[in-house]
Amino acid sequence: MTLGVRGLVRDGESRVLLLKHTYTSGWHMPGGGVERGETAETALAREMVEEAGVELTARPRLRSIHSSEVNFRGDHILFFEVTAWRAVQATSRGEIQTVKWFAPDDLPADITSGTQRRIAETLMETPPDPLW
Repeated sequence: MTLGVRGLVRDGESRVLLLKHTYTSGWHMPGGGVERGETAETALAREMVEEAGVELTARPRLRSIHSSEVNFRGDHILFFEVTAWRAVQATSRGEIQTVKWFAPDDLPADITSGTQRRIAETLMETPPDPLW
């Protein structure tokens, strides 16, 4: 089994932060794999700085847990909402193609389906789909 984390970050205009990786298609929320010896929250905090230049200033809120079996055998994703953060310099080199803010009603056409569902579930306060 593998474990990943993703985080929904919003700015003062309620836009959501999405990014494109250099190694896979579509727009995603920042996140990645939990490494040995890390907690899920520590992994999220690390990935946020690396990929998006977002430093958590308070604990994120765990919103839901999802199976990502259709994408990667044995994979699960913990989905967090980041409510307190500040901008810092991103530290990742070569992994991230683009980072951009989007209005929730104007998301990019090539957003991944799991990303789009998590945003909708969060904004509409609906029960989460157990599948990523």
